Amino acid sequence: MKIYLASDHGGFNLKEVIKKTLLGEEHEVVDCGNDHYDANDDYPDFVKKAAQAVHDNPDSRGIILGGSGQGEVMVANRLSGVRCMLFYSLAVAKEPIDIKGTQSIDPFEILRTSRVHNDSNMLSLGARFLNEDEVLKAVKIWLETPFLNEERHARRIKKFNS
Repeated sequence: MKIYLASDHGGFNLKEVIKKTLLGEEHEVVDCGNDHYDANDDYPDFVKKAAQAVHDNPDSRGIILGGSGQGEVMVANRLSGVRCMLFYSLAVAKEPIDIKGTQSIDPFEILRTSRVHNDSNMLSLGARFLNEDEVLKAVKIWLETPFLNEERHARRIKKFNS
């Protein structure tokens, strides 16, 4: 799978960990920046490149990082066809979620939901709220969860940019 990465200083170190892991899993990884740590860089410069690449390559995915991931997800979702979800904390749903036929209060379930229901093609991670193990688990779950393409979800996605 082709995966575009981007991060400012807030998530730079975790981006490098993700990149190394994905390359080790034989994914095609394109790093949209920053290519070095710069405490004064601006996330839109890098996130726009990754979001544009995902827009231009519909079978690809993008993973972007920042301190909270909030601004990054806002920048990415400005492009038609980009469906970026935000994951920044291990918040647990107030009620059990039933996606795979089992009740769950797994804090990572939102990642699965974003793929199964919304076919998210970009993942924004809040680096200040997650440790390395949590980030790698989130990426793995998100990449491995398929979009089920159920009629009601596909219908809703078509309405995103209409």
